[in-house]
Amino acid sequence: MRAFAKINLTLRVGGVRSDGFHELETTFQSLALHDTLTIRTARGPFRLTCDDPACPTDRRNLVWRAAAAVWRASGRRGAPRGVAIHIAKRIPMQAGLGGGSSDAAAALRALGRRWRVGDPRLRVIAASLGADVPYFFEGGTALGVERGDLLFRLPDRPAAWVVLVLPAFGVSTKDAYRWFDGDKRGGGRGVANDLHPAVARRHPEIARLVRALRRHGAYSSAMSGSGSAVFGLFRRRSRALRAALALASGTCRTVATRTVSRAAYRRLVGG
Repeated sequence: MRAFAKINLTLRVGGVRSDGFHELETTFQSLALHDTLTIRTARGPFRLTCDDPACPTDRRNLVWRAAAAVWRASGRRGAPRGVAIHIAKRIPMQAGLGGGSSDAAAALRALGRRWRVGDPRLRVIAASLGADVPYFFEGGTALGVERGDLLFRLPDRPAAWVVLVLPAFGVSTKDAYRWFDGDKRGGGRGVANDLHPAVARRHPEIARLVRALRRHGAYSSAMSGSGSAVFGLFRRRSRALRAALALASGTCRTVATRTVSRAAYRRLVGG
């Protein structure tokens, strides 16, 4: 199963809701960059492994929690059994690219088929696991409101090449929103992501990278989600590749990828 990354083309953050989450309005866009989940029949308790040693493989991982939730929804008792999942990790963690949420959605789809849990129930489970997880049942361009989990399909944006610039540091979602709540200086004029000013004050590299992508020809550039990844959109592959090469350094790595339409996403994930 392929688990595709996303970027937030826009992210507007409102006040704190009664459930403790922030009111959001965000435009999601799926990317071709993906993790790969391999699901195998295996004896004994459920096992989760990953080729990235920094990725947790216990109950902290959303894939583990997805497996437990689908197992219960299928009417089975106890802990899940009979399945092993391996994650080949390509989406960086703590980058605002939705890797953990996308992995969880891929596991839900695969295990739902295996344990005969229908799509409506899987979508309820997805929302319980995290605000971004429901988006990965849709793909393409979509508007997310409330926690970001109430989704409305949008017409696909024109296809674009995408350069992701990935600093050596990560940013936890919890920290980004805490900084946003505690920052009394307001947002930045013209930014597409309301979290950008608060995060960039702690990590000035992010603002520098947004500007650098624009200098190298990106027609749009912003921090994705809570960071730390920054993206630039390009109309031509050649310009994207030149920008990726120019911005790679000892403190940042770059990935050139492309956007994925809703129809292509559904075909690629088998949904």
